[in-house]
Amino acid sequence: MAEPSLILVTGATGYVGGRLVPRLLEAGYRVRCLVRDPERLEGRPWRTSSSKRTQDGNGKQVEVVKGDALDKESLVAAMQGVSVAYYLIHGVRGDKLDAQRDMTAARNFAEAAEEAGLKRIIYLGELVDTTDYLSPYLRARHETGYILRWNGRVPVTEFRAGMIVGSGSVLFEMIRYLSEREFLFICPRWFFSLAQPIAIRDVLAYLVEALETPESDGKMIEIGGAVRLTYADMLFAYARERGLKRFLIPTPFYVPRLSAYWIHMVTPIHWRIVLPLIEGLRAKLVVHDDLAKKLFPQIKPLDFQTATHFALRRIMRDNVETSWSDALVTTAGDVKPYIFTVEEGLMVERRQVVVDVSPEAVFRAYTGLGGHRGWLYMDWAWVIRGWLDKLVGGVGLRRGRRHPDEIGPGDSLDFWRVEALNPNRLMRLRAEMKVPGDAWLQFESLPQDDGKTLLRVNAYFDVHGFTGLLYWYAMYPFHRFIFDGLTSRIASRAHVLARSYG
Repeated sequence: MAEPSLILVTGATGYVGGRLVPRLLEAGYRVRCLVRDPERLEGRPWRTSSSKRTQDGNGKQVEVVKGDALDKESLVAAMQGVSVAYYLIHGVRGDKLDAQRDMTAARNFAEAAEEAGLKRIIYLGELVDTTDYLSPYLRARHETGYILRWNGRVPVTEFRAGMIVGSGSVLFEMIRYLSEREFLFICPRWFFSLAQPIAIRDVLAYLVEALETPESDGKMIEIGGAVRLTYADMLFAYARERGLKRFLIPTPFYVPRLSAYWIHMVTPIHWRIVLPLIEGLRAKLVVHDDLAKKLFPQIKPLDFQTATHFALRRIMRDNVETSWSDALVTTAGDVKPYIFTVEEGLMVERRQVVVDVSPEAVFRAYTGLGGHRGWLYMDWAWVIRGWLDKLVGGVGLRRGRRHPDEIGPGDSLDFWRVEALNPNRLMRLRAEMKVPGDAWLQFESLPQDDGKTLLRVNAYFDVHGFTGLLYWYAMYPFHRFIFDGLTSRIASRAHVLARSYG
């Protein structure tokens, strides 16, 4: 029996690439991921830290190699033995568009693919109308496809996709937060530009099916959802799904940068991330031909309402695979003590420190929090928060904990509930105090190559409405002191436990 084809996936740390890898494995292919930092893939279900190559019970394999599209030699090495490569590299770096970097990466990729003898490149670009206005972002994405096609002899299948709808996607999170937090919108003109958003599951279906569709070689294929609609229509569709009533007041102004700043203030999404999406809405981002239907008749794209329904179901089940904002690198040699970011639509404050003890000692330190032992730092602040919670009908701190050292999933811990517990690895607490949103506090003890442990403390908050937003920013300064101190004290307690238990 012939060995399955080896497929190269770039951008596996991104939104689409992170979801494509398991789909390829399910389809029976072997997968090699090219990333600049393999540590960013740690924790994925299809990746383990014990080996570069993993193999599941069905004989499907995934391999992770280190490389950079700006380094042509690393590309040629990564492409050895590969039949088809997915180009999912993005031109945004550090929240800024770097078009020249994108062009260089695409040129290197096309030339390396020719040298390595690849059969095909599959590129996921953006749905554009080249006869209409192109924003800098859309122009860069269009030119990337052009360079891939003309800077090498390897056939390129270019999918031009509409805005992607899925749990964790920029478009969906933008619509979600605006719809949940505001009931009246003063709408700029871009709210009424026509678009054809597509569900992430349909994008993945096209990307995988292309491998078994040789007729797609060398083709530019426009893909979009089942219906065309404006951004205003999308807001109303989300509101219907959530049972919300929302009102729009149209204006004749376009103001993309002002709109991006407004969204930045109302949602967790940075304005630099939102701006390219808004600028793209100046043109009609719709499918102009039916080539996708002819080549892939088995794929029936979802409409926006159905895609929204599926995305919300994933969020409610806490089953979001990837997000537009992925976790930052947290290796022992490059640890940032404090990070504020957004993951899967949640506001996140992260503290992390490398501790020179075992993961077991760190795990014992944070699973012993609460109850009579307290929270190690500024206990009086936790007591006040508990009393305030009781005053508004919450559970307060009175529940304590079942056992001073033992704890399990489902146990109450002061005004938290243990939602997840992985021995020597993780404890996630869900808040049961009265807050205008959903809150979690997660502790992790991650082993490092040098025998040390990365202690990570994450505070997550899913804002509900404008009140939740005010609550977040009101508590933010206090969190900086309390959680910084808590992280430091856990690390100190871990050292004490390590000496006590050996």
